[in-house]
Amino acid sequence: MIRNATAVWTGTVKEGKGNLTTESTVLDHTQYSYNSRFAEGVGTNPEELIAAAHAGCFTMMLSSVITEAGFTIDQLTTVCKITFENGVIAKSHLSVEAKVPEIEEDKFQELVTNAEQNCPVSKLFKTEISSEAKLLS
Repeated sequence: MIRNATAVWTGTVKEGKGNLTTESTVLDHTQYSYNSRFAEGVGTNPEELIAAAHAGCFTMMLSSVITEAGFTIDQLTTVCKITFENGVIAKSHLSVEAKVPEIEEDKFQELVTNAEQNCPVSKLFKTEISSEAKLLS
């Protein structure tokens, strides 16, 4: 399977602007710029998109490992925070809250670690990845 996205940029890095389009058209000429990346401009930015990809991938992997372990999921909610500093994506931190009836805390944490280490987006990164998980009743 191959997925694709296209970036188009015009102008200089600070005054220019670009747009991103994905194969599925979920992003369809979605605006991005220097200001949307480094200030409070309108549009998206690569770090936000990476955060969405990591949150989505991790959550799907966590769903898979929880289900394989024999538990039923009521809900998983993950927030991913990407740290961009000194021109480098330095960290990805995942915070997950889960409603999974009848699972023990130790087993849940084990499955979270498994998902953190084995989701395909985590495997792509060469940066620090961390997570925290809260089991909701």
